[in-house]
Amino acid sequence: MGKNILNTTNPNNYEYTTKHLEIHVLGGIKLNKLESLRVTISLQKPEEYTILRHSIDLYNDNQIEKFVRKIAERLEIGTSIVRRCLQDLTKELENYRFLLIDQYESSMKPYKKELSTREEKQAITFLKKPNLLKRTNDLIGKSGVIGEEYNRQTMYLIFTSRKTSNPLHCISLGSSGVGKTHLQSKVAELIPEEDKVEITVLSANAFYYFNRTELQHKLILIEDLDGAESVLYPLRELQSKKRITKTVVHKDTKGTTRTIHLTVEGPVSVAGCTTQESIYEDNSNRSFLLYIDESGEQDQRIMDYQRLISAGKINDDEEYKIREILKNVQRVLKPIKVINPYAEYLELPKSVFKPRRTNSHYLQFIEAITFYKQYQREKQYDTDTGEEFIETTIEDIQEANELIIDVLLRKSDTLTGACRNYLEELKAYLSKNTQTIFTNTEIRRNLRVKETTLRRYNKQLLEEGYIRRVKKAKTKSYCFEIIDIEEYTNLKEQINKALHRCVSQIELAI
Repeated sequence: MGKNILNTTNPNNYEYTTKHLEIHVLGGIKLNKLESLRVTISLQKPEEYTILRHSIDLYNDNQIEKFVRKIAERLEIGTSIVRRCLQDLTKELENYRFLLIDQYESSMKPYKKELSTREEKQAITFLKKPNLLKRTNDLIGKSGVIGEEYNRQTMYLIFTSRKTSNPLHCISLGSSGVGKTHLQSKVAELIPEEDKVEITVLSANAFYYFNRTELQHKLILIEDLDGAESVLYPLRELQSKKRITKTVVHKDTKGTTRTIHLTVEGPVSVAGCTTQESIYEDNSNRSFLLYIDESGEQDQRIMDYQRLISAGKINDDEEYKIREILKNVQRVLKPIKVINPYAEYLELPKSVFKPRRTNSHYLQFIEAITFYKQYQREKQYDTDTGEEFIETTIEDIQEANELIIDVLLRKSDTLTGACRNYLEELKAYLSKNTQTIFTNTEIRRNLRVKETTLRRYNKQLLEEGYIRRVKKAKTKSYCFEIIDIEEYTNLKEQINKALHRCVSQIELAI
């Protein structure tokens, strides 16, 4: 570098050379505490070996004056020359520190990809195509999400709802090792990086120290709810109230203690995974419960895909391109109000538990589908406020009904998801063997269920009245019998009829 210019090539040893002095700033400068400029410097005359090292605050005039005299005496140089050199150095360091701060703040700004004209046009063209949900589901499958057709599409729409004023939330449930986190992470790969926050473990107060609007319209992904147990309460409040506030004591620069409020605003969409449904009941009530497919057919699909990867027969570039297309589709979706003119006709089946919250979720899910189809809807304007909005169609409601029926079925069930899966597997086994009575030993051997797990399931089924004990006449021993083998099928049919009835009423009304 030239004379009288600060050389910052080495971040731990800045060089500043003048005609009279060679100065080194050792250890660089600190970016915090802008009210001071404390540095450690070494000075010497060019081509001389006498070196003076000193730590000093360049903003402290008294220290500077003492230092100037010390340098002048030790290096035998005029005080006016030394004073001028230190003033010029201070100005150079000050300017460089502001530059570093600007660079740091720029690097901390959330990344946001600017779409090219071609990318934007491609995404909007896709959103205008007919059968949009089916096309989207096909692309999700081609991006590397194997099976789980209903779960992956529902999850994608829930993640999309983060951009609306009333986002939805979901919890993936299933046994250990069945791919809950994998499904969530693979669908999350279709959401832009700037729109999601991925969490493994979080301390109790971590949520309160995000910037006020840092989480607005973000997707919060929790790998395992067990690892985020300490933040479940603020997370629930963020879901329900769309903001959280914490009051803390803080000392200002003058040492005065005062109370301040830390506020973080939503709305946010939250997704998590767990094996323990009953433990997280408060969170489950606010979320769609997505039960992972644990069937043998799904196992086979996944293993086949794993073999293709190992054989090098999966086109990674093609999967990457599809993920980028779906990310760009998310980026071109704009905030817009959704009005459902048919909402008054939509009634949930009487069998659904906690109908108030479930009804809200149902309506929000329909709105999420309409929101996703915004490029297929004519924009309308409120005559009083001039606010722009789009309207839900009967097609949106029908597509929502197809996707949500399993969610409503689970919400209407008195059993936990794991216990229901066991009961349905048990029914299939008994039906195959044309029997209604079974013993614990027989089921443990044929369904490969642990004894403790089996006893827990049977206890729940007995308490809820799904099975009963039967005493064998010959051996006087006890076995179990399913009371109503068709109860779940009947419940599903009942919900299906209720949803179809709503659509029929709408069609008659218009």
